[in-house]
Amino acid sequence: MTVLRSTLDPTSGDYAANRTAMLDKLAALDTEHAKALAGGGEKYVRRHRGRGKLTARERIELLLDPDSPFLELSPLAAWGSDYPVGASVVTGVGVVEGVECVIVASDPTVRGGSSNPWTVKKTFRAMDIAAQNRLPLINLVESGGADLPSQKEIFIPGGRLFRDLTRLSADKIPTIAVVFGNSTAGGAYVPGMSDHVVLVDRRSTVFLGGPPLVKMATGEDSDDESLGGARMHARESGLADHLAADEPDAIRVARRIVARLGQRTPDRPRRPVHPPRADPEELLGVVPGDLKVPFDPREVIARVVDDSDFDEVKPLYGASLVTGWARLHGYPVGILANAQGVLFSAEAQKAAQFVQLANAADTPLIFLHNTTGYMVGREYERGGIIKHGAMMINAVANSGVPHLSVLMGASYGAGHYGMCGRAYDPRFLFAWPSAKSAVMGPAQLAGVLSIVARRSALAKGNPYDDDADAAMRAMVEAQVESESLPAFLSGRLYDDGVIDPRDTRTVLGLCLSAVHNAPVRGADGFGVFRM
Repeated sequence: MTVLRSTLDPTSGDYAANRTAMLDKLAALDTEHAKALAGGGEKYVRRHRGRGKLTARERIELLLDPDSPFLELSPLAAWGSDYPVGASVVTGVGVVEGVECVIVASDPTVRGGSSNPWTVKKTFRAMDIAAQNRLPLINLVESGGADLPSQKEIFIPGGRLFRDLTRLSADKIPTIAVVFGNSTAGGAYVPGMSDHVVLVDRRSTVFLGGPPLVKMATGEDSDDESLGGARMHARESGLADHLAADEPDAIRVARRIVARLGQRTPDRPRRPVHPPRADPEELLGVVPGDLKVPFDPREVIARVVDDSDFDEVKPLYGASLVTGWARLHGYPVGILANAQGVLFSAEAQKAAQFVQLANAADTPLIFLHNTTGYMVGREYERGGIIKHGAMMINAVANSGVPHLSVLMGASYGAGHYGMCGRAYDPRFLFAWPSAKSAVMGPAQLAGVLSIVARRSALAKGNPYDDDADAAMRAMVEAQVESESLPAFLSGRLYDDGVIDPRDTRTVLGLCLSAVHNAPVRGADGFGVFRM
């Protein structure tokens, strides 16, 4: 066995400082997560329950198998925007009747569950995960449709929701809609385009146009029940496949539908799974508060993989990137982890070869980010850093096996791309509270702008205002710093959530279980590698 030997000293001052800084970040993150958990706030939750209704999260809890995990996705969506944190919808991956499913639950306590621009983006992300991993999609619907003041940002892109529902169905990925209340206007097409539809008697209403719109358009007087009530759809329109007596009954019916789907649970690893020998609790003290200080990613790997067992590949070559093989909850994985931050030509070539090896072995890849990007400078340009970085990006972009990414520290520049950032479609991407991501570090970006401005002034023969330059640099650094933080990036759905480092093994295990619902096959070929 090749067990990693940890050199982390939990009694050292550096460890204590790192741990304190991480716990402070986690506390701040808990405050933001609480905003999503609160939904529309105590007043609207109380009013919702007063109508005899369950909240979105209570519906999910009843739907899931008892004591099974729920991997929530994008809980900080819309953070930093004009819309409520969470984007008025709860999404995630959970187990229903032994089948892993993607669940999308509108939150009616937030503006009646109406969709804002971030609701749409968050829902699309959940549907992408269903499609990529061949997971049944369950929509728990109670929504007033689009948030009309935001229609200009919703209507055009929002049509993709219905397109993707039909494509999932065409690809034999089951879609289920359980309607608990209103499903209006465009929202009516969610049950309309789902394979299986459950409506709740005297609760569900599904129509393209409600009574006020019908009156305006046709002059016809109508009421909710006769226009789009559950009984009407069960007896006359045929939209409802199942008429439930109440919300718990609707969820019972949904579980029975999943049980009858005939979905085969993928083969799970048969060998015994041993937890890491190194203590995952110590992950709190691995990453320095100052990301300019390097840390050894092997300390992370030792606390995440089975039995802390890791077969490293090319340990003496391209040492700023650690590559090797391990198992995680029994699943074989290849790991690429940044060590000292900068990626040189050797690291890029090493990564490209390792990605090819993983594809030849049909083995999923895990990317652990802590990189400032590819090395710059005259020596490195002449040595071919562009073509070698392109080689790594080519390999990652054309890899066919599932990719899982975790941003631990810095993830800057093209290094973010080479390590399978969001634009390269990893199946899942999560961040630690210590992570930062941008085109470059705040000080570097401000410095570049300062140099350009100074040279421009000199070229024109104008004096340069050093005081104004200092103010500009401070402003730019503050802006880039705020826009590099995990909550900001997660709010824009550039990751699938910010997680406690101690949960990394569990989260990756759930992701690996999900991705194995679809075939895991390596690429048959890659683009042209510029040698």
